[in-house]
Amino acid sequence: MRSNIVSEAGLSTRLNQWWEGIPFVTSMVLVVCSIVYFVCLLVGYDSFAEVCFWPTAVVSRFQVYRFYTAILFHGSLLHLTFNMLALVPMGSELERIMGSIRISYIMVLLATSNAVLHLLLALIVAHNPLHHDHSLMDQCSIGFSGILFSLIVIETSLSGAQHRSVFGLFNVPAKWYVWILLVIFQLLMTNVSFLGHLCGILSGYAYTFGLFNAIIPGAAFYSSIESANWLSNIVRRPKFMVSTGNSISSHIPSHSSLNASPRGLLSGNTWRNLSSWMARNENAVPQVEQDSRFPGRARTLGGNRVAVSSAADGLETGLLENGSSNASPPTREDESVGRRILVGFANLIQGSSGDEETGIGIGDSETCRDGFR
Repeated sequence: MRSNIVSEAGLSTRLNQWWEGIPFVTSMVLVVCSIVYFVCLLVGYDSFAEVCFWPTAVVSRFQVYRFYTAILFHGSLLHLTFNMLALVPMGSELERIMGSIRISYIMVLLATSNAVLHLLLALIVAHNPLHHDHSLMDQCSIGFSGILFSLIVIETSLSGAQHRSVFGLFNVPAKWYVWILLVIFQLLMTNVSFLGHLCGILSGYAYTFGLFNAIIPGAAFYSSIESANWLSNIVRRPKFMVSTGNSISSHIPSHSSLNASPRGLLSGNTWRNLSSWMARNENAVPQVEQDSRFPGRARTLGGNRVAVSSAADGLETGLLENGSSNASPPTREDESVGRRILVGFANLIQGSSGDEETGIGIGDSETCRDGFR
């Protein structure tokens, strides 16, 4: 008996296969966040006062760099592990759809929008005329989870799923999934930045509703970066996903208008976008036209095999259709000849097999004969 190579593979082999399956940008985020955490652990740095997102420091000292340093630092090993385990499957799928350069731009965009929303809401709460609360201005937030909540919203809209499983325990409507996660994390975990997660959700919805369309470049922008000489060594890596920008391979949110211009979002489309938050029984329909927010599936430089396979499938379908259109209906004589050939073939296999098992038995041959009657 031939041994099962997959089941007998060592731990290192399985880890290598898992690592090779993670696209370039997602794996780089995983590596950078892990290195940053373990370096801080080795040097004993745990205050994070210089790198966290601190609204007071951003306003008073204009330390905008905190928008981006805060997402790379994590407070504990559990914090890092949980965020990275959530990033790998979701980030990998989105990177395969969008491409490595595009997902990098989207992550930077989400980090910026999350921080801006966080800052604005903290200022509103601190300086509202009804009740002044400066606690949000003095909170120090770190971690990649804000971007993760944005990616959850984008991936849920992109998948077209009607329901989502919460930790494999129960299913919830997809449109409420991210909000339920927000409540669960806030209730079960300590030192969780509710405002940081909330701003991540709002940024994700802003992306899916097309509010960022004016600052999202077209496919030509990403293609020009991928063709640059200084990036050629990275683009040739097997894990790097090249943006194709051809066809839409996943479901587009039904509440998005593909043909809407950015200024249209401020007029008639605003109410249509906001009304999509209400309960609605719709199935997401895949669109044919190109959308810069939800591009076609990306590929590696060795991804031409997929196109060849698709072309071969289309050719086979065409041949079957042409053959069936020219074929004449079978006569009774043809059916009789076909039945005798099939029965004789079944008997020949049964007689030559001896004690070995065969794929066709007496019952199967009888079933086949009934099918030609």
